[in-house]
Amino acid sequence: MRVLAAMSGGVDSAVAAARLVEAGHDVTGVHLALSSNPQSFRSGARGCCTIEDSRDARRAADVLGIPFYVWDLAERFRADVVDDFVAEYAAGRTPNPCLRCNEKIKFAAVLDRALALGFDAVGTGHYARVVDTPSGRELHRAVDPEKDQSYVLGVLTGEQLAHAMFPLGDTVKTDIRAEAERRDLAVARKPDSHDICFISDGDTAGFLRDQLGEAPGEVVDTDGQVVGEHDGTYGFTIGQRRGLRIGTPAADGRPRYVLDISPVDRRVTVGPREELAVGELTGVSPRWCGAAPASSMRCSAQFRAHGTPVDASVAVSADGSEVVVQFDEPQEGVAPGQAVVLYQDSRVIGSATIDTTRAAAPVPS
Repeated sequence: MRVLAAMSGGVDSAVAAARLVEAGHDVTGVHLALSSNPQSFRSGARGCCTIEDSRDARRAADVLGIPFYVWDLAERFRADVVDDFVAEYAAGRTPNPCLRCNEKIKFAAVLDRALALGFDAVGTGHYARVVDTPSGRELHRAVDPEKDQSYVLGVLTGEQLAHAMFPLGDTVKTDIRAEAERRDLAVARKPDSHDICFISDGDTAGFLRDQLGEAPGEVVDTDGQVVGEHDGTYGFTIGQRRGLRIGTPAADGRPRYVLDISPVDRRVTVGPREELAVGELTGVSPRWCGAAPASSMRCSAQFRAHGTPVDASVAVSADGSEVVVQFDEPQEGVAPGQAVVLYQDSRVIGSATIDTTRAAAPVPS
């Protein structure tokens, strides 16, 4: 097969490309230039898309003896990922830019271009597995639960999965670094990137403040009493406990958490932990990793990249535009804008963007 290997300049994508070559595929490496003004150097283990990253990717391709190109997708990345991220926070939601990047960039813009150029598939260093079955191709969790990235791939459609390859899904991370050493890949000891790739210093609130400007407002309790002030609602997310800048302690002395974010009146509402409990959510714009499921099903639901899946019942609307997820047990920290990814055992069924949540019924005293 002719395979386009996405090479970020990190150890995972380099080993993934090496495995594709070793498997006998006709491999071409490509580095995605996603920043219009890349940094000269990485900041510790944060960020990516630096000049050094592109050079590391090129060196790895040279070791593997494969053609290598750099594709400039900075404008598309800015529009589909960065601008979307800023707009979501401005609206009081909590987005996941990694899902958006996989949906809009790696498995849309890149895959579309690859197929147009005659490639059969795109291979990446994601930790996930693609399993071929008599009924079609399925997306599954990786063998290494600590590195599993199936959550951020839950936006892929069946057609995209048909042209996706994840060579690392059956391996643990420590083995990948050892393999990179054996293959003489210079990135073997390179630190992993963390957090949000386009916020290299990890200061999300500072990045959003630069983009949106200061928009000061009040922090209030559930009775509407002002207990603090803030510089912008975009600095908060549902379930947040630290950095609330509360000047008045709770009467009972217990910690308070962000319960609601209202950008329109610039208010952040805080309250006790038990008021975070959510029993149901509505997700919009569902995407299925294969055929759409029946109108209802039992499954597990995950709403954070490294969160614990929880048992739930799911109902799909008649027109397929919404899903309603009811948790068997109340969950905390479920925020609009996040993705809910649905699983059956290790298989990814699909995902949706959380639109609204409903509080869990109070526990009888």
